[in-house]
Amino acid sequence: MQRLEFTQPDFEQKLANFCAVNETPRSIVDAVTGVLNAVRADGDAAVCKFTERFDGVQLTPQQLRVPPAEIRAAADALDDETRAAIEGAIANVREFHEKGLPQDWSGENRHGATVGERFYPIDRVGLYIPGGQVPLASTIVMTATLAKLAGCPSIAACTPPGKDGKINPGLLAAFALCGVEEVYCIGGAQAVAAMAYGTDTIPAVCKIFGPGNAYVNEAKRQVLGTVGIDILAGPSEVMIIADRSVNPAYAAADLLAQAEHGSGREKLFLTVPDELTLDRILDEVARQEPTLKRLERIRPVFDEGFLAIITLDLASAVQVANYVAPEHLELQVKPESLDLLTREITTAGAIFCGHETPTALGDFAAGPNHTLPTLRSGRFFSGLQITDFLRRSSITRYDRKSLEQAQPIVRAFARLEQLDAHGESLEIRLRDDT
Repeated sequence: MQRLEFTQPDFEQKLANFCAVNETPRSIVDAVTGVLNAVRADGDAAVCKFTERFDGVQLTPQQLRVPPAEIRAAADALDDETRAAIEGAIANVREFHEKGLPQDWSGENRHGATVGERFYPIDRVGLYIPGGQVPLASTIVMTATLAKLAGCPSIAACTPPGKDGKINPGLLAAFALCGVEEVYCIGGAQAVAAMAYGTDTIPAVCKIFGPGNAYVNEAKRQVLGTVGIDILAGPSEVMIIADRSVNPAYAAADLLAQAEHGSGREKLFLTVPDELTLDRILDEVARQEPTLKRLERIRPVFDEGFLAIITLDLASAVQVANYVAPEHLELQVKPESLDLLTREITTAGAIFCGHETPTALGDFAAGPNHTLPTLRSGRFFSGLQITDFLRRSSITRYDRKSLEQAQPIVRAFARLEQLDAHGESLEIRLRDDT
């Protein structure tokens, strides 16, 4: 754990050092390049080879795809409580993102021509769902629900198999409830390669969504351009801005929840007005920590990835938050401070307001998406939204009258940019009397 005071002379440098993004190691870059090249060249054979090497599972190309009947059976086997939870999350996610669905529109520009936009679903999307240490059924909800809402006609999903060669039944059930029937037992960079380049078994997709480890992230980076991607998400982050009204038990619980994700590289930020408030929260962390199942994953995060900051006031907390651009921002402050903070903090991926709003609500249930920018990329990226599953085309239609109105602008730009053929493409139409 590190402690900083906003007033110390080297505060900005120490904050920058803590937030610094390390370059992907050359060993990972080269390993991923090798996987991508092999899958591009050898298709299913390479996918099966890497699945055996990295997951310890021998599969034939015919075994890569999960039979749709097996997916449906997993949903049928769900207990009522889990089914209701997944269906409730789907409903909230759908209702939230419906409000962001763009509408086709048309109108007239200043020349009297018709202009507008039309939106189209991406033809085929690929979802990468981590399988590793925990079955992230919520990631299926957060991606597949949007793909369905956008109207994407084809949805494929990849998730790594367990040691028995099977996918966690909870994941299969979530796929079924989200309406995804094309699921493959493939993880890692080889899954990204298969979706990007296609194989005999797996048709290529147009865009890949979903988080993963460093190898998956690097694979997505390298295939960008061949396909689209959502974002390059790093280890999870949370920042809690707390004032003296904070309930220390709540703040501690939310820090611990973020630390248990499992990579060991999660980042925890806590801003407090004084040492006493900090100590009360740390005491609660120490009290709650031993009761948790994933303690071996949590402790390294608190040792290496936890930064506590004593701020002067809420204005200084705003400065810190806008610099960090945290993935998740919790405002555990008095209600009268919430409006100011949500207006002034402009770089957070998702903001959770008030003492009764833990980040876990955003992870699972509330409706806003949990696929969010990390590593300070909230300065220029936003969380996953419905428009990420859509294409937009602008529509333009001129007639002779509106073309005449545009002539001075086109003529002037053609002369300015020395592109005489551009100007002539308009003039030839205006000279034509037919």
